[in-house]
Formats: sequence, C-alpha cells, structure tokens
Amino acid sequence: MNFEGLDPALAEYVPALHPALDPHLNASLLQNVELDPEGVPLEGIPVPDSVHIMEGMYSELHTVVSEVGVPVSFSHFDLHEEMLWVGNHGGHATSFFGPALERYSSFQVHSSDDIRQIQSLENGVLFLTKNNLKYMSRGGLIIFDYLMDESEDMHSLLLTDPSTLLVGGLTSHVIEIDLNTVQETQKYTVEVPGVTIMRQSNRFFFCGHTSGKVSLRDLRTFAVEHEFDAYSGSLSDFDVHGNLLVTCGFSSRMNGLACDRFLKVYDLRMLRAITPLQVHIDPLFLKFIPTYTSRLAIISQTGQCQFCEPTGLANPADIFHVNTVGQLIMSFDVSASKQAMVFGDSEGCVHLWTDSPEITFNAYSRETDFALPCIVDTLPHLDWNQDLMPLSLIPVPLTTESLLSDWPVSNSAPAPRRAPAVDPEILRAMKKVGFIGYAPNPRNKLRNQIPYRLKELDNEFDNFSQVPESPIGREEEPHIYMVAKKYRKVTIKYSKLGLEDFDFKHYNKTLFAGLEPHIPNSYCNCMIQVLYFLEPVRCLVQNHLCQKEFCLSCELGFLFHMLDLSRGDPCQGSNFLRAFRTIPEAAALGLILADSDEATGKVNLGRLVQSWNRFILTQLHQETQEQEGPQAYRGIGSSNFGSSGDSVIGQLFSCEVENCSMCRCGKETVRVSSTLLFTLSYPENKIKDYEFAQILKRSICLEQNTQAWCENCEKYQPTVQTRNIRCLPDVLVINCEVNSSKEAEFWKMQAEYAFKKLMMKKGDCIVLYKSSCLCVFLPSRNELGMAEGGHSYTSIEELKNVWIPYSIKMKLSKNKELEVYNWDESTEVCHHFWQERRPIESTYVYDLMATIVHILDSRTGGSLVGHIKGVTHQQWYLFNDFLIEPVDKCEAVQFDMSWKVPAILYYVRRNLHSKYNLTIKNPIEASVLLAEASLARKQRKCHATFIPLMLNEMPQVGDLVGLDAEFVTLNEEEAELRSDGTKSTIKPSQMSVARITCVRGQGPNEGVPFIDDYISTQEQVVDYLTQYSGIKPGDLDAKISSKHLTTLKSTYLKLRFLIDVGVKFVGHGLQKDFRVINIMVPRDQVIDTVYLFHMPRKRMISLRFLAWYFLGQYRPYSVPIYLPASLNSLPRIPSSTVIPFASVSRGLKCP
Repeated sequence: MNFEGLDPALAEYVPALHPALDPHLNASLLQNVELDPEGVPLEGIPVPDSVHIMEGMYSELHTVVSEVGVPVSFSHFDLHEEMLWVGNHGGHATSFFGPALERYSSFQVHSSDDIRQIQSLENGVLFLTKNNLKYMSRGGLIIFDYLMDESEDMHSLLLTDPSTLLVGGLTSHVIEIDLNTVQETQKYTVEVPGVTIMRQSNRFFFCGHTSGKVSLRDLRTFAVEHEFDAYSGSLSDFDVHGNLLVTCGFSSRMNGLACDRFLKVYDLRMLRAITPLQVHIDPLFLKFIPTYTSRLAIISQTGQCQFCEPTGLANPADIFHVNTVGQLIMSFDVSASKQAMVFGDSEGCVHLWTDSPEITFNAYSRETDFALPCIVDTLPHLDWNQDLMPLSLIPVPLTTESLLSDWPVSNSAPAPRRAPAVDPEILRAMKKVGFIGYAPNPRNKLRNQIPYRLKELDNEFDNFSQVPESPIGREEEPHIYMVAKKYRKVTIKYSKLGLEDFDFKHYNKTLFAGLEPHIPNSYCNCMIQVLYFLEPVRCLVQNHLCQKEFCLSCELGFLFHMLDLSRGDPCQGSNFLRAFRTIPEAAALGLILADSDEATGKVNLGRLVQSWNRFILTQLHQETQEQEGPQAYRGIGSSNFGSSGDSVIGQLFSCEVENCSMCRCGKETVRVSSTLLFTLSYPENKIKDYEFAQILKRSICLEQNTQAWCENCEKYQPTVQTRNIRCLPDVLVINCEVNSSKEAEFWKMQAEYAFKKLMMKKGDCIVLYKSSCLCVFLPSRNELGMAEGGHSYTSIEELKNVWIPYSIKMKLSKNKELEVYNWDESTEVCHHFWQERRPIESTYVYDLMATIVHILDSRTGGSLVGHIKGVTHQQWYLFNDFLIEPVDKCEAVQFDMSWKVPAILYYVRRNLHSKYNLTIKNPIEASVLLAEASLARKQRKCHATFIPLMLNEMPQVGDLVGLDAEFVTLNEEEAELRSDGTKSTIKPSQMSVARITCVRGQGPNEGVPFIDDYISTQEQVVDYLTQYSGIKPGDLDAKISSKHLTTLKSTYLKLRFLIDVGVKFVGHGLQKDFRVINIMVPRDQVIDTVYLFHMPRKRMISLRFLAWYFLGQYRPYSVPIYLPASLNSLPRIPSSTVIPFASVSRGLKCP
C-alpha cells in the first residue's frame, strides 16, 4: 500500500498502542475479545460459540493474534491450500490453517524490514521486503533468497506466469525475475516512478503510482498503452474486474492530503472514466468480490466496511464495522472462493469475516501436510516375554559407584554365544559366486539383533513341528499361535503377472466357488455364501429383475449366477459391493468401512456382520415384496417392511411378534409387529447351567423392565414389556451378540457345563440328565461312540467347547405359548415322546444349517468365516473367502472363545424345500438389446457410434461377437520395493469398467458395433487411463458427457443375455475384461486371441502385432485402431480387428 502523504504518526507504533494490553480498560468496550492482563502473546482470540452467521452476509467468524503489538503489514489467502498468511512490520510471517485459524507455522523472514507482499506458489511462498525476495516452504525452510541493491525500495510484486515475476517499488524501473534460475531476466524503465501496486488482466498490466496515476502496459513489451490520472495526491488502492477499473486514493487539499470519498471508475473498453462512485466512508482498500454480481468491498482505515455495486449508488445500510477495538486496519484480502475476507490491524490481530459458518478458502484445495506430533518424555512399553527385547532399553542412572548387581571378576567368565541357524528362506534365495553366497535381507530382524535365548536349545519345544510358511509367521512363536491355519485370514499374493500365477486350487479342492477378499467391504463374503446355500433365497434373487440401478437383490442374483457357473474358480462380488456402498441406510448403520479400518482391525467384525445380517434381510424383503403389476422391471419405489405386500423373504424369515407393555397402574398396551431375526439375551445374574434352548426361548419371549410413557398416568412409568410370537418362521436366524468378555465368559462356562454332563457316567452309560428331556448315550472313555446327531467322535477334544445343539425342536401351543427343546434323534425316549404329541399340537424341528464365527487374530486384525452344511445336508464345509475345506460336523459348533467367537446361527426347518418353488426362470429378455435412451443430457444423435440390433438380427447360438472393454482406475495399487529391487504388490489397483463395445461378427453388417456404452459412475476416478482407453474426464458424467451413457446394470444385462443365448465372444485379453466387468462366461464361449499364438513361459503377443502380421494392418502407436469409416464417429476400440482371427481359432485349441 502507498501511505505517502498520510500522518507520519500512523507509521510509528509502540507495543502499548493496543488497548487490549491495558488491564484498566473498560470491559464493556471489548465485547467478544479475550484480553490478557499480563501482556503476554495471545494464542488466539476466538469468537464465542454463540455467534450466529447469517447465510450470504459477511460477519466476523474468528479473531487471532499474529504477534502482539506488531502491526500487520500484509495478509494473503493461500491459493493452493486452506491457509492464511500474515506478515508484520517486524519481518515475521505466520500461517493459519482453515476457517478455525489454527496456527500452522511461524518464522522470521527478515530481521528488521517489514513484509510488504506475500504470494503463494505451488511449492512455497514468496515474501517481498524492502530489498529482498525470499522463497520459503510453508514450513519455513528457505528455498532461495534473492538480494537486491540496498538502494532499492520495493513495494509490489506480480506473478505473470508460474515461473516469471515482476517486482516494482519507489524506483524508476520494474525488474523481471525468472523463478527457475533465480536470475534477473529483464529490467523495464518506468517513466513515472513509484510503482506500488500491480495488477494483471488478459489485456494489460496495471501499475499504480505514488503520483496518483494508473498506467496500462502491454503484456509483451511492458510499454505504456494508456494512462489514467486518477488523483491529484496519491493512489491508495485499485482493483480490476472484467471491463472495469476502480481506484481509491488521496487528493491535495489546503497544502495537504485528504482521503477522497469518490471512487474513480474507468471503462477499459472505451479507455475513459465513467460516473464516479461516492461512498460514505474514507476508502483505503478495495477489492472486487465477483459472485452473482460484481460487488466491491471498500475498507476504511478505522475499520468500516461497505459493499456496493461499482455502477450503482452506495447505500449507508451496507456499512459494517470490524471490531478492531480502536486500532487501524493495515491490510485486507479476499479469498479465491470469495467466501472469506481478512483484516489485519495495527496491534497484530487478524480478523476473519465469512458469509457462512462452513467455508473454504479455495474451490479445490489440496491437502495440507502437518508435522508429526512431538512425543516427549515417553518411554516404550517393555514386554518381558519377548526374547528379542534388548535389556539396554531399561534406563539406568549414571553413577560412579559399584552396583549391587555387579558380579565380581572371579565369578564371571566369558561365554561365547553359539550363532543361530541361518533362516531357510535366506538359504533358498542365496546365490553363490565362488565360495561366497549372496542373499537379500528378509528384514525380519533389526541390525545386530539376536534373541537372548535360542529356541533350538529349549527342550520344551523339541516336539513342536508347526512352523508358519510366511516370514511374518516366523517372527512369533508358533506354539502360542492359537488360530488354526485354515481359520487364519487368507490373502492373495500378487506377482508381476498379477493373479495368473496364483494357485487358487491349493486353497479349494471342491467345486464350490469362493469369493475374493481384496475388495472393500468384503467382510460379508461368508454371509453371501450362507444366503447362496439357502435355496429359496438363491432362486428368489435369480428370478428377480427390476429397473432400479442399485438393487441388491438384482446384484445378488447376478453374483449367485456366477457362483452357479463357476467350477471351483473364485468369484468376486465387486458389482454387489459397489451397489451396497450406494445404499444410504448402509452408510447410516456404519456398515461401509474404510480400507484402513478393515485392514487394521479397528472395528468389531462380529458386531458388524450381525448388523449386516439384519440389514440385508430387511433390504431383500423390501426389494422383493409383491406389488401390483409384473415383477420384471418394476419401478424404483418399494413398500416398507411390515406393509401389506409380502415376499419370499418374509415367508422364510418373518415372524409375527406381539409386544405387550404393562404399566404398574394396570394399563396394558399390545402392539403387533414382525421381525426377521432374534438376538440372544443373556441372564444378568450369576452364571449357572443353562441349555441353549432355554436361552433361545428367553430371547424370543423376552421380558424386560424399562421406563415408558403411559397414556393413563400421563408420565414415564416403570413398565414391564413382554414379547410373544404368534407363528414360527421357516428359517430361524439368531444373532449371538457376543460383544464383550461377559458374554464370552457365559459361552465358555456353558460349554464346560455341557462337557461335564457328557462325562458323567454310571457304569458304561452317561447318566440321563433331565433338562428339556434331553438324553445322550455315550460308551466308556476309551471307546467313545455315538453322540449327538449320530456323529462318531474320535477324541474327547471334539466334545469340548460345544454348547449349541445340531437340532432344536419348537412347539407353539394353541394358547400361543412357546416351548423350545434341544433335539437329539438318537434318544428313542424323546423321539416317542414327540411322536405321541405331534398330532395334538404343531411342532417343528430345526436343523443347524450355518454358523458365522469371528476369528480373533491380533496379527491380521481378525476375520469372519462360515461353517455351512452342503447341498447333501450331510457334509459341512468351511468358507474362508477363497479357502474352502470340508470339515467335521463338530467344528461347526465348537467355539473356543479365546479366538473363535460365534456371531450368527442359521437354523432351517426340516422339509423346507417342499414348501417353495425352486424353479429358476431367466428374467432377462431380448428387449434389453434394443435401442435405449442415453443418460447424457448433451448427447447428439448425429454422432452415434453404434447401430443397435434389429429384430431380425437377434443373436443365435454360436454367433460371433467382438468384445472390447475400457477401464478407469478408482484406487491406485499399493506396492513395496524389496531390498533386491523387486516389486511386491500388496493391494492391486481397483478398476471400474468405463466403456463396453460389442461388434457384429457375421452378416452384412460385420464389424459394425451394436453396443457402445459408456458406463456412468458416481465414484471418484483416480486415473482415466486416457492414453490406453480414450476415456476423458467428463465422458462418464451424465451432466456434461456427449457419449451414449448408460448404467452398469443396463449394459450388464445385455452381456448376460448374449451369454445365456450362447454366443461366442472374440477379443484380446478377455479374461481381464470379464473380471473387471464381474461376469462369468463359460470357456467354450470365449475365443481369446491373446492365447492363439502364445508359447508357454513366453510373454503375450499384442493385438497390434497380430493385426500387422496376419492382416497387414499397420498403424503407429499414436494412431488408434478404428472401425470402418461408414460410421460418423469412430470409437477407439480394437473389437473389429479380432473378428478375422475367429476363423484361425477353429484350427487351434484356445484355452
């Protein structure tokens, strides 16, 4: 700013100038300001929480202190991050982060000179002082320091491009500096000295002079094009916006300078002055705030702020006052987003004004790097059980005297430590050159680290033979690792070939399909498998089809169809989880996890999967409820759970519940509702012997005391609430609710009670214990025979940790009273007892079908696995993502609470399948291939890139279809570089399909596309891969895209119809395409040109080379492969190029 002609006293300051430092000041004058009577520097002066900011009107949000007593000389909003920079007259710079003005950094720029201008760049901040230009990082490190002549007196700088800077001042020249070389490249002579303000537009450089003139200069030569003589005294400030230039300054009056209340307005099109704008304050600063209108913010030095239009009249009602407590405004700036203004006063205070409570300084700010928290006076926790803990970590006081623990020299003798055996992993990877071996360091121990006690010398571990395969497992003692190997969390080990060399068959010898775990929120894989093995649910979702874009029932049906076609190969539920992440209810329930939470084990997976279980049943019920009209292609709207509409989910899981509330005044209220599952409720008193049937009945017919509103008493009263059921479900779903050590201890004690009862004998038989008439026969200990359910136990260990039965029997009497019993078919007495009562009252037997357990593992964060009874209803299987193993029946009911915690139980009524129609009818019809409207609003029909199929062109079995797909990246891959230079992929990049193209493989229109769909996406795209895919930003946005945009579900249905018809897909690298699209295609329907001429252990041959060698179609790498020129717009796809290779494949065996 130019202050020449002002009162010289304004330029002088003393530390006691600010009234905030005077402890005797009247407190009524200091509203909303916290004062420090000791005069020490204040960290900040926050606005009280009760301050209300009216939307659209600027008002004060926060006030902080930069440096007490030192006037602010310049303030600047960072253009790249959410930061505010403040420089003062003492040469000190301070930065504040965010609207809360949290102090980020503070450092000294110059020892004595004031900071006259600040300019933020991408990698740092420029600071201009009197004869010095410094470029410093945002943390205060000097990047470069450019010194000028001592005679220079610089006041302003202007960044003309990212690498060029203009610097001007009270001299006769303006310097141009190259920021890359930090050298002066040009020196422009200024006819009128004193360039204190510089601005730039798309036509001119604007230079404000101390003489009151504004010169317009050429952008290339810096020559004067025009000049405005604004004021007779001096220029204070000016700003440019559009075609308007507005100035404020001082006029000469009575041999002095007086602030001129007329703002001079100039039209840059005609290069002349227009009607000046009279304001009601003494203007010192002004800035355009172009939002909906070109408003001007005019600031006086006394703290008055007025808003007005440059071509209108100033209204006194638009004047606001900055609460500076009598201090003078020294600096002013407006953020790039126009949502915030900042004022700096003469006592070092910074006042932030905003137009809303939640604002940003920039439209698109990058993340700010914060310093790591300083850990002071903290010592690490020392674990005495760790053999590798160095004793030197224990601090010992320094002393010159002998210690009590010092051994005399006579009792000490050196004992050399035998070197431990070399890690077999090192020996395996070692390469020998002569007699010297070289091996990469596995990095599983610190430098010079060795255990104080070698494990090989311990006799107690001689018989232990279980050694983990991975180096990570070798870091821990295997004998204390409780989790069995098949229950541990499985991960996919990626190589440079990706998944191609990973042997999934090693983990799955069955024909069931596993699910891959690397997709976000794949913790529900085991529950998806449970729903798949419930045949009524599987048939229901595969028969379901609607128009809703993100329908979990549709996506679950597509996923189950893939599991049907797979013959032991793993599948991935990426499309289902993609739709799951878009459901607002799932996010509200906390079911959508971040990658870090799932990987580090910060969430309780047991509680999470129980909430997911409740959510998915409710969601499937809502989406499949019977409504008027045909089921296929129903509208988006669906009735809520509990309405008149019914569904197969409701018939399977729903149970009508009668809730009765009894107030102590005697008023009874009855409410009828429905529930899809039950949650176990455990007794509060001391743990005693309970059967599972007793706890289950107690949980279904729940009785509890609570405070509830009584209409009769008209106040909250202690109320007894009881719950009774009116009917029994076909599938009984139980959430175990073992979320604390108390519930875990209850399960553990009940399993011990059950084991003791089995071991009670009288002669050669176990004593019949009377509890719900459960009778068990077991021979002597050395000849264990048949137990519950007729299973032959091989050891006593299999009887431990078992509490839940394999079957339960439930009876609902005519009075709607529920009875629940543990059921054992081997007990003839009980069997005859039930047979005699069956004709009298209805009874149901439920068999255990699945158990979901939470595996506690501190190393990996835990996981979820499922035990599911197979389709034969005899063999049980363990489902651990893509690991599937047949297991003994007893493992499904054994719960070692130290690492294997029950989460969900599924009991299924016997003869369930006879009640439901298990026929699957494909709901996808040929109409999905017909022409459809695009989601893009700006698509032009004249630029169509495909011709839809006509009715006479519908594909038949064996028809050829060329297929190509393009993808975008949603998440970059996570990889690490090993010590030997090799790259190890920890987590692959997450791809999403962006474009799918299908071309005709025969007929008169051979080579002409009939599908060319761009897939709309709402997820954030990290990389569009434009170099390979041709997809550009905006192509997948329905608001601005000009492409034929559809939903992923719509295009997926087209591909599913082609697969179901039996067409043969021809393409290059189709395996990856189908994987990202998340669709399963039988191998006999795929002709992949990447395998036609592939030799074992050799790299794949590109399609470009094949087209050049066999078809003579050569194109440079910069030229894409196009379709025939008959189309108006030629998409960048190689689909038509692979069609000629289909005939070649008939003579070759394509895998």
